[in-house]
Amino acid sequence: QVHMVESGGGLVQAGGSLRLSCSASGSISSINAMAWYRQAPGKQRELVASITIGAATNYADSVKGRFTISRDNAKNTVYLQMNSLKPEDTAVYYCNGYKLFGSLRIGHDYWGQGTQVTVSS
Repeated sequence: QVHMVESGGGLVQAGGSLRLSCSASGSISSINAMAWYRQAPGKQRELVASITIGAATNYADSVKGRFTISRDNAKNTVYLQMNSLKPEDTAVYYCNGYKLFGSLRIGHDYWGQGTQVTVSS
């Protein structure tokens, strides 16, 4: 079992910045990639950004150039630096841990409890 805990959400004005953190604990060997998803009211959960243990990253088009995902493998922690925030970034942000075998996603998905990000106009 892997326990994921997010922190860093809050209320910010449009154009502002926030930094989310997610720490993983437990059976860390069960995951080798981490990601951030978000879910806005009435919408499906969507991928925001992902990062492998080798630091390969992937971003949703809507956040490219504004958000940066990074990780500290020694601390089993992933970060999401969010700049130039827009009202449409308002959502609950979830941390996700999973295992990649090559490009295949295998094993169990682990999720945090979510952290609210609200961007006012």
